[in-house]
Amino acid sequence: MSDISSVYNELRARRQLCDAVIRVNRAEFHLHKVVLCCCSSYFRSLFTHWSPPHDRLYDIDLVSPDIMQLIVDFAYTGSVSVAEDRIRELFVVASYFGILDLIQVCQHRLEEQLTPRSCLSTWRLSDLHYNPELRGKALAFTLRHFEEVVASSEEFPLLSVEELVRILEDDRLNVKQEETTFEAVMSWINSEPERRRGFTPLLVSKLRLAQMSPNFIRDVVAETEAVKNSEACQPILRNALELILGLRAPRFFESSSCSPLARPRLPPAILLAAGGCTGNIPIAGIEAYDIRADRWLSVDPDEGTPRASHGAAVLSGSLYCVGGRQDVEPLNTVDRFDLRALTWQQVAPMHSRRSFFGVTVLDGFIYALGGCDGYQQLRTAERYQPSTNQWTLIAAMQKERSHAGCTALRGKLYICGGFDGIELLSSAERYDPESNQWTLIPNMDSRRAGNGVVAYADRVFAVGGFDGIDTLSTAEAFDPDADAWRAVTSMSKPRSNFGVSVLDGRLFVVGGLDSAGDVAYVESYDAETGTWSHVADMQIRCSSMSCCVADGLDNMADYAGPRDVPRFSSEDDEMKG
Repeated sequence: MSDISSVYNELRARRQLCDAVIRVNRAEFHLHKVVLCCCSSYFRSLFTHWSPPHDRLYDIDLVSPDIMQLIVDFAYTGSVSVAEDRIRELFVVASYFGILDLIQVCQHRLEEQLTPRSCLSTWRLSDLHYNPELRGKALAFTLRHFEEVVASSEEFPLLSVEELVRILEDDRLNVKQEETTFEAVMSWINSEPERRRGFTPLLVSKLRLAQMSPNFIRDVVAETEAVKNSEACQPILRNALELILGLRAPRFFESSSCSPLARPRLPPAILLAAGGCTGNIPIAGIEAYDIRADRWLSVDPDEGTPRASHGAAVLSGSLYCVGGRQDVEPLNTVDRFDLRALTWQQVAPMHSRRSFFGVTVLDGFIYALGGCDGYQQLRTAERYQPSTNQWTLIAAMQKERSHAGCTALRGKLYICGGFDGIELLSSAERYDPESNQWTLIPNMDSRRAGNGVVAYADRVFAVGGFDGIDTLSTAEAFDPDADAWRAVTSMSKPRSNFGVSVLDGRLFVVGGLDSAGDVAYVESYDAETGTWSHVADMQIRCSSMSCCVADGLDNMADYAGPRDVPRFSSEDDEMKG
């Protein structure tokens, strides 16, 4: 609070030099007109245009006395203390009075309070009081958490048909299976069936029906009473089925854009594969995997160091590419790619040159573990803090390790397998950042170097690699509670020196080396079913890349690519049925 504001507030407390009294019910607030004029367009007009200059008493019946007290306190001090359950009321009053600074305070608090239960009411509130910024954030939250919103929000059945259409048409609507959108539409219709049944054709036309299973369309959508009894819905369903059956036909791609019924939605997160080797030549490119469209897009930044056998991590909206090699000599340099601005910048280098090492993120730090400096395998480890742009050494590992995989789980680091300069390792160890100590954990069942390690399903997974004789397809998982490794389903193909990450509840392995060389093959593992599935191949054969996941980007379309080419369905037999 400034000195002038402090003086005015002291005068108000003593009721000195006050030239206005605001009366709310029976409560009276003795004030200085100039103070309220400085913060509120409403009071400026009230005092200068809507009433004679000599008036002192003003009755206001649009606000409660306690909210008026908050308004007055903010006008004089620039701050406000209000209970969470009164923020909405204060936001409404601040909007009515045109108190821009207070609107910003309330807006920030409402953004912090967004939940699947509250986001729709905040969306409608911000629309009613014309706050485009808050409205956009509330809508984005709704789209991202759509399934939870439908399940828990009391506001969902109260949406207007226009509001529901707005949600359904948005590419950002996040659903793992498009069938969920149909179930949500029917839930909305059935909350008032007599009044809303007539909206069925409109709403069905807004669904991405060609992204659904054909059996679901035939057995569920077409057999639902509201759809079955609507003549207008039948050509929409036929069109969707024809699109599904024709997705692989060359004639489909003669069109410059695909039907809205087949348009893939934007993914909430994107899998990035940075750098790597093609034919033993390091590359600088980034490929991004769009899980909703099941395709890879090449991201072509203007600059960037070609790197292979490096580490990559996403932190605070930036992709960090760390160490690795550009030719024979390992690097200690670090490049940061701003995922929103699409620009590269070099940041502080590591203490050591490292290639074939582990990189992971924990509690806002990027950790670099082990590796090879061109002469020997390393035990040393260090971590980077973006806010200070500094690397700091931490405790050295129990063993020298290059070609090892690492991850973070439950506030600890894990590094598994690798090569110590003499032999391939089955050992693994865990780092506690609070005690700055490494501890050996039980050995894996297999020796693994060039393996992928990732935290998934509350376990540490070690996948593939090379055991000194064979390239492996096997996988195993460490359960910290049981302090033991257990075998899990093997990959469909053996590989080493590949990228690994977790996206949309599935574990992905990307590219790598097999007995014939670099591969573009990608597959994913679902812990619930215990099965591996093939997904779209990378655009190039590549090994020794590093993978990580970026989410929450407002420019996700830059990484997801055009939406005019739908995903290919792999359900050929089902389609033909």
